Amino acid sequence: MMDSQDMTPNVGTPEENKVVDSSNVNAETPAVAEEQVEKPAVAEEQVEKPAVVEEQVEAAPEAVEEAPVPEPAVVETPQAADEPAVDEPKANEAEEKAAEEPKVYNTKGEVLQRVIELAHGEEVPDKKEVDLLKTIFYKLHSAEREAAEKAYLEAGGDPESYQVTPDEQEEKFKAEMALIKERRSKAFQEQENEKAENLKRKLEIIEKVKGMVDSPESANKAYPEFKRLQQEWKEIKAVPAERASELWKTYQHYVEQFYDQLRLNIEAREYDFRKNLEIKTKICEAAEKLAEETDVISAFHQLQELHQQYREAGPVAKDLREEVWTRFKAASSVINKRHQQHFEELRSKEEENLTKKTELCEKVEAIAKEENKTAADWERHTREIIAIQGEWRNIGFAPQKMNVKIFERFRAACDDFFGRKTQYFRNLKSQFAENAEKKRALVEQAKALQDSTDWKATSEKLAALQKEWKTIGTVPKKLGDQLWNEFLGACNKFFEARNAVNAGVRSEERENLAKKRDVIARLKALAEEPGDDTQKNVQALVDEYSAIGHVPYRDKDKLFKEYHEVLDKIYKELNISVTRRRLDNFKSNLRSVAEKGVGALDNERTKLMRRYEGLKQEIQTYENNIGFLSVSSKKGNSLIDEMNRKVQKLKDDLALVKEKIKAIDAENESASEEE
Repeated sequence: MMDSQDMTPNVGTPEENKVVDSSNVNAETPAVAEEQVEKPAVAEEQVEKPAVVEEQVEAAPEAVEEAPVPEPAVVETPQAADEPAVDEPKANEAEEKAAEEPKVYNTKGEVLQRVIELAHGEEVPDKKEVDLLKTIFYKLHSAEREAAEKAYLEAGGDPESYQVTPDEQEEKFKAEMALIKERRSKAFQEQENEKAENLKRKLEIIEKVKGMVDSPESANKAYPEFKRLQQEWKEIKAVPAERASELWKTYQHYVEQFYDQLRLNIEAREYDFRKNLEIKTKICEAAEKLAEETDVISAFHQLQELHQQYREAGPVAKDLREEVWTRFKAASSVINKRHQQHFEELRSKEEENLTKKTELCEKVEAIAKEENKTAADWERHTREIIAIQGEWRNIGFAPQKMNVKIFERFRAACDDFFGRKTQYFRNLKSQFAENAEKKRALVEQAKALQDSTDWKATSEKLAALQKEWKTIGTVPKKLGDQLWNEFLGACNKFFEARNAVNAGVRSEERENLAKKRDVIARLKALAEEPGDDTQKNVQALVDEYSAIGHVPYRDKDKLFKEYHEVLDKIYKELNISVTRRRLDNFKSNLRSVAEKGVGALDNERTKLMRRYEGLKQEIQTYENNIGFLSVSSKKGNSLIDEMNRKVQKLKDDLALVKEKIKAIDAENESASEEE
């Protein structure tokens, strides 16, 4: 600071002391950076490009300004359409909040509590946090509604009758958000009014300083008033952004001209310069020490404060101005580069997140395009999509301009899949209802025949009903079991009465039982000691078993199970042996196939791959059909056992084809090594 007692001016050439009109100040004075405190907060849509300010107040050597460093936005959702863009009190605060990791909210209650705190707190709520809370609340809100609807439908509710239950938390949330909006709008207006008033005051100060410059003969007397105006200027804060730069340049121009006209003595002027040099040297040291600060954002904010202090400090000796400014500028460059690198890393991470989320979108879209023929297909794909949704939640934000778009793409793919799934099961439910009505009709017919004594005709009718029962599709398990038990009970009641009347037939059935048990015993002996004629002997015993008549009804299922268990064991052993021989023969013929030409083995492998895929499809079809059969239908019914044996035979064939493909691959590898 200059001492008011010394009034000797720093006299220069007439050109140097020339008073410059404010309209041409930009052309005749060095560029002066904007004051950070006067720069308005950047609106949310523009938050990714804050200006990094390197202020200056000295002569031309200090007019170099670092390029602005763009800062990325880390807010996931855009500004709400119904809320006005309110300038934040400080751009630096917005940058700091943008760099912070967002808090995780797990329930709507937590979000609502935070909104209430913001609505009734002392400080003006931050725009980014408000938008983030709004997005999280409605995500959780939508998830709750979807879960409630899903539970309703799974409980058997009618989709057409479902109604959304009013949510008291949502109403409270809307009320608090409206209060926040009102507070922010009021704060914005107050801030704008304050900026306009500050502009008016600073223009008045410029006019007063200009008047002092226009009267050089009274400059010494005006020095105390000049210092008072300088202090008043410092105390006035932000002005409208579009006027800040021009205002500061004009002010600084007249301040420098006033100093040039002061008639301060050399000793006082040098004292003032020394004090200013001490102040600016300490500021430079503080700026250099910021390079050790681990918190990049904090270092950047502290640097802005140092720039403000540097601007407010008076000038130093002219021959030292460039040196001091170069030192301060160099220290500032280090902090600015670290600040820029920090946000470049954030942008890079957001780009990585966008790439990951794009890949997940493509996966869900691919799954949604796949054909779902059975309920098992739908459930399998559902599990896959739910797993992908879990991955999505673990990925951070994408760049702001793409964050909402990529989420909408992901949500659209998921909604498409689950919408079609809902329609599929709605149709399936309708089909179940139709099948249930058909089975109820058969139950009623069976009950009407259960007391009949027309044994032959009724037996044929019940047999026809049983055959028709098998042609009807599936129904839900619980209802299916109930209908089957009623149907089977009616049939059993008739047949037991018929069997009681036909007691004479029992003797023959008991003889048939003994014969079939004898055949089973001989099959077991063959299973224990197989020989070369095992297959032939087994077939003969199978034919003998088939020629034997009925056995007592109560022994039928047990005998059937015992008979097929021993047959399955024998056929399994025979199949292993036959499979081994077939594989050995195939391997021995590979060389002769290879000699036919370069592509012979590849052609054979292609055929086997088609066979392999065909067997897999056939196995899946059988297994799906088995899954739809009611568990209760296994009692007294050989259909499922027969299908299981077919599935096992197909799996054995599939294993053989797989071994053949491995043999071809080994042959190709061996041929490549020989070459």
